Amino acid sequence: MIEYLKLTNVGPASEMEVEFAPRLNIFTGDNGLGKSFLLDVIWWALTRKWPQEINRDLTSGYVARPRDPRITATIDFRVDAKSRTVEYTSTYARREQAWTGKAGRPPNPGLVLYAHADGGFSVWDPARNYWRKKGNVDVQDRLPAFVFSPKDVWDGLRDTTKEKEKGPLVCNGLILDWASWIRENGEDARNMATVLQRLSESDDPLDRLKPGSLARIAIDDARDIPTIHTAYAHDVPILHASAGVRRIVALSYMLLWSYKEHGLAARTLGEEPAQQVVMLVDELESHLHPRWQRTVLGALLRIVEVLHCKATVQLITVTHSPLVLASTEPFFDAAEDAWFDIDLVKEPGKAMVSLQRRDYVRHGDVSNWLTSNAFGLKCARSKEAEAAIEDARALLRETSPSLPRAREIDEALRKAGLPDIDPFWVRWSAFLKELGGGQ
Repeated sequence: MIEYLKLTNVGPASEMEVEFAPRLNIFTGDNGLGKSFLLDVIWWALTRKWPQEINRDLTSGYVARPRDPRITATIDFRVDAKSRTVEYTSTYARREQAWTGKAGRPPNPGLVLYAHADGGFSVWDPARNYWRKKGNVDVQDRLPAFVFSPKDVWDGLRDTTKEKEKGPLVCNGLILDWASWIRENGEDARNMATVLQRLSESDDPLDRLKPGSLARIAIDDARDIPTIHTAYAHDVPILHASAGVRRIVALSYMLLWSYKEHGLAARTLGEEPAQQVVMLVDELESHLHPRWQRTVLGALLRIVEVLHCKATVQLITVTHSPLVLASTEPFFDAAEDAWFDIDLVKEPGKAMVSLQRRDYVRHGDVSNWLTSNAFGLKCARSKEAEAAIEDARALLRETSPSLPRAREIDEALRKAGLPDIDPFWVRWSAFLKELGGGQ
């Protein structure tokens, strides 16, 4: 598990420092301020490999570079490993174009899972990706990590570290594995159905994802394709499902595949499963309907804790969704959880990126989250309505407001589409009436 991270001359800020909470860590902030980049660095600190180094098909997860190549760049981190706490400072070696590291195997942080925003997935398994001893020497002759492009998640992953063209298959992929689980009709199929339903929680049972029967989608494709049973009583092949459904299905599969394969490897080695699990999730709400956005984080945390019931679980996620933040209110515990916000601080003639841990305040209504420090909107309305209301409030503050100006603003409020039920109308209508322009 990761406890501490400090970046100097790396990423969007000249310096960025984080003390992580032991269970849940949520990062918010505008686009382009380094949230996804932070997840890449956390993955590297835990595994010592950048995702794109392992799988060149990835469109993210590239090696971090110094902001200014003339200045020393460092990554400081503290990891709670299997047997001890490890602190380390890595410096960017300009000649080698790489980050320095201690000789030998890295510390064992437990099972590390990383769900990328684009649908890719990375898994570091201490039972299968960890270095091994050869005499008295640590040797890294195993696949450094399982790094899936979005296509690999569905069609299977090969180990191309030894054979450039076509290495051995190390994962069958979602389509073949899930079809096999359905045919066997055993524990794996039941687990997949359970995880799907929990990640797609809804007040209406019909909206929850449920596996359908296997299907063929083309005469020249011999694969049996899993389907999703829809509310309109039609089984849709998963390849034809919506982006949101595919996101939930892929996340479910990778959670179960990594859990299943880690357990098998641990038993083969005669070892106990990992006692720590770290999960990184970028843009958890990606493609999801608001109905799922307000349940997916809690469901995901519970699923990982149930699957790895004997392990300590740390979840680190990035979100742009006020519904995701609102969904944490029933279970957020300041002793175990933390919310971090990344802002662009503007000063005369310059701007800088700032990361800070915010005090968690329950805002209730999701519109209150939109106007909180997490998102910083002036109001939870359209830009046009926001501008009209600002003009109206300015007029309300005047000592001698003009009736023609009030009528002009009233027309702007109506053109902005401010609904009749908006609470601002109560104050504004009373003001107009007092001014002599109301009904």
